[in-house]
Amino acid sequence: MKIITLTTDMGTKDYYVAAVKGAIMSQLPEVQIVDISHHISPFDIAQASFVLKNCYHDFPKGSIHIIGINPFEKGDIQHLLIEYDGHYFIGADNGVFSLLFNKIPDNIFKLNIYEETAIQSFPTKNVFAKAACHIARGGTPEVIGTKIDSIKNRQLFRATAEKNVIKGTVIYIDSYGNVITNIAPKLFKEVQQGRDFRIYLARAAYTISRINKNYNEVPEGEKVALFSSSGYLEIAINKGVEGSGGGANKLFGLKISDTITIEFKEKKNLIDSFM
Repeated sequence: MKIITLTTDMGTKDYYVAAVKGAIMSQLPEVQIVDISHHISPFDIAQASFVLKNCYHDFPKGSIHIIGINPFEKGDIQHLLIEYDGHYFIGADNGVFSLLFNKIPDNIFKLNIYEETAIQSFPTKNVFAKAACHIARGGTPEVIGTKIDSIKNRQLFRATAEKNVIKGTVIYIDSYGNVITNIAPKLFKEVQQGRDFRIYLARAAYTISRINKNYNEVPEGEKVALFSSSGYLEIAINKGVEGSGGGANKLFGLKISDTITIEFKEKKNLIDSFM
């Protein structure tokens, strides 16, 4: 049974998601549809890429992933079908693919499926769903698309490092209020070199000086830093959800794009304390 996943910003209050699923099932009743998320912030391709990037590889090879974020064609933004890492991805070339993939895919196809003139406001249903069903039936990309060589590039701010400082940013906040940064463990270890450190949060009064392996290594309600399954540094409160003190984002006043700074002790001053 083929799997088609959906990642959109359409929410679940309205009929939009149901309409997309209905269109898919009308063409391919035996397909399995999996909702990855319909609560991506409107038009936020960075958030969408983060969510999908952290779970698509857990699906079987051959799975088809529809990305319904800002799906409209305009100028150099076109509809694409991409083969990457044994999976298929369908969406608008609005920069989301460059954030999702670690390299340029080998097989990129510009879709030649067109919507009916009267309903051009719903490409996720009328273009992406059709393309996904074609692939799920065993069709080839060449039948519904023309091969091209590139995708639209979009770059996010990368964590930077100096001798004794790493500066990163908040790139995602989950439903628990856990704060994910763009600081990877490789960069952290390269700069740390065994030195003590402090992680400075948005409010100077809050710092963390230890990396834990999981949330439960600190008492409930205590702040914790760890490299999570996302592959990046995460700042959290153990069991700090609404109703029990709040998540890290609220307690520390953190929001998307805020700066997270890590300062390391000078090697020659390892016995000194932080000022």
